[in-house]
Amino acid sequence: MSEKKEDFKGKTFLVTGGGGFLGKAIVKALLARGADVRSLSRSTYDELADLDVVQFNHDLGSSASLPSEALCGVSGIFHTAAYVKMWGKYQDFRATNIEGTRKLIDSAQEAGVKRLVFTSSPSVIARGASLCGVNESIAYPDHYEAFYPETKAEAERLVLESDQDKLMTCSLRPHLIFGPGDTSLTKMVVAKGRSGSLRRIGSGNNLVDFSYIEDCTEAHLLAMTALEENPASRGRSFFISQGDPYPLWKWIDQVLEYHDVKRVSRSVPYQLARRLAVFMEFLSKTFPVLGEPRLTRFLVDEMYTDHYFDITAAQEILGYKPRYTVDEALIKTFEQLKDKQSYSNITSEFINTPVV
Repeated sequence: MSEKKEDFKGKTFLVTGGGGFLGKAIVKALLARGADVRSLSRSTYDELADLDVVQFNHDLGSSASLPSEALCGVSGIFHTAAYVKMWGKYQDFRATNIEGTRKLIDSAQEAGVKRLVFTSSPSVIARGASLCGVNESIAYPDHYEAFYPETKAEAERLVLESDQDKLMTCSLRPHLIFGPGDTSLTKMVVAKGRSGSLRRIGSGNNLVDFSYIEDCTEAHLLAMTALEENPASRGRSFFISQGDPYPLWKWIDQVLEYHDVKRVSRSVPYQLARRLAVFMEFLSKTFPVLGEPRLTRFLVDEMYTDHYFDITAAQEILGYKPRYTVDEALIKTFEQLKDKQSYSNITSEFINTPVV
């Protein structure tokens, strides 16, 4: 993708959240290029053990120090771990997303790690209105409707402000990552579709960006290389996507069809959905025993508005060139499924999980 590619062979990298969808893809890509890889996460994963990945169990949201051996001799860190929910206590989000990132930065500097690539999110600039083709110059909003984007934005600030010769940093903002092995976004859509709980918000014609896992993974490796080779990459954020704005509800319908689930047939006007979200949030705050609300203001806005982004900076500075359109990525993801019933045993935990 870029004219000059780093030789990862023989170098050691740490991936936080190495057992997650993106983290695991980065681990495998690094291994394929001859790197030694370590994973830092709260759990141990058999698949990583089978790949001979050295795993360190650590909760970034805890007050415990990072195990020093996890960072010893590391050339760079891919920080993909995060507390990702649409609802919950602010302190839980802050502990992992902000304080955990701060702890990782401090530990990396002490250990002499030179590079850190942070996985952020376009939601850090979400403001309840459509964002059409905006670039990284757009400012953070003054107010957030959810703790996840608020704490991710603060974590991104920490990462970018820490950029210096001692530790070079950048932040990537991929949007709606999907692909083979996706255990989050796709399963959520299928589970909600089967439960009959999906409703379009508004007309359903809103355009959004998607990130295919292969291209998203490559973008992370390119960013790590760029930190070493291109000073223009340091201390800044980059939007990452297929560069192919796509109707959100068309994507959802296609995913449902691939899994023999009926398309979404019902819709809710935006203002009504917003009022319902306010009411559901009120109930969940007042009666915690009810659990997470089925709708939140942030979720309604994300499902209704356009949000796609200019990836020119990633193309010109990182050398990023997405290989697939969204349609091609859908085909590559789902037509290769040998068992179309692979999502048939989805548990109820996905029913109340937000689509985006």
